[in-house]
Amino acid sequence: MLSTIGKTNQKYIPATSKGQPFLKWAGGKTQLLHELLPRVPQKYNTYYEPFIGGGALFFAISPKKAVIADINDDLVNAYIVVRDFPEQLIELLAEYVNDKEFFYKIREQDTNNLQSIEQAARLIYLNRTCFNGLYRVNKSGQFNVPFAGYKNPNITQVERILADSNLLQETQIYNVGFDKVLDRAKKGDFIYLDPPYYPKSVYSDFKRYNKEQFHKDDHIRLAELYNKLTERGCKVMLSNSDTPFTCDLYKRWHVDKVYAKRLINRDVSKRGEVTEIIVTNYDY
Repeated sequence: MLSTIGKTNQKYIPATSKGQPFLKWAGGKTQLLHELLPRVPQKYNTYYEPFIGGGALFFAISPKKAVIADINDDLVNAYIVVRDFPEQLIELLAEYVNDKEFFYKIREQDTNNLQSIEQAARLIYLNRTCFNGLYRVNKSGQFNVPFAGYKNPNITQVERILADSNLLQETQIYNVGFDKVLDRAKKGDFIYLDPPYYPKSVYSDFKRYNKEQFHKDDHIRLAELYNKLTERGCKVMLSNSDTPFTCDLYKRWHVDKVYAKRLINRDVSKRGEVTEIIVTNYDY
């Protein structure tokens, strides 16, 4: 059964700007929005994004009714706190300083001992002040990115968090896998799938950022669900790496190859433009 944390009756400060991602995320789609936005259906009922990550497309289209999810509990908690407790979150973030010693003190915190707002503030703070704005954990689920020493990181993000909170008011947020949250998708709904990319080589940076792994069998399950959602009458768009395996999985649908900027890779020579695929089961 799906479950979500209930919302409060808190009074919100009006936001004066449009929502934007409050977190940077490995594989984030900000650089690919110029390819994704023209492919978004003009009409749909509920928007679904089960691999929400940084939510670049979600914030860009600002759907009136949405369901978002992820298996990363730290990430999901941050979205819930931004939605339900923006003022308290901002107040806590305002107490955080851009200091190396303070950074490692926060990084070493045990999230099991933190309240939800403290946990969200910790994630946002580390994301804003760590090297390359990267979320990465080790096999034990411990955040392990070093301090960056940026001069003026925008830690509190007041306008952005308030705008995001307003947008998220009509959004259901779940900490579940993609298959469970998409069980309720109906005809006329629009679904954007942005799973951890299938590796182009033996070593792939995209599979290292969460303690949860996404394996070949998971990609196959996702493709099977893509077909079932199509039969159900849903409009589905998917992003993935451009490989023979992924292209074969979705060969019955519209598969477009696009260029994307890859800024994260242990091998500097492999950073830069790479080809990815965007799959749609509808005409646009």
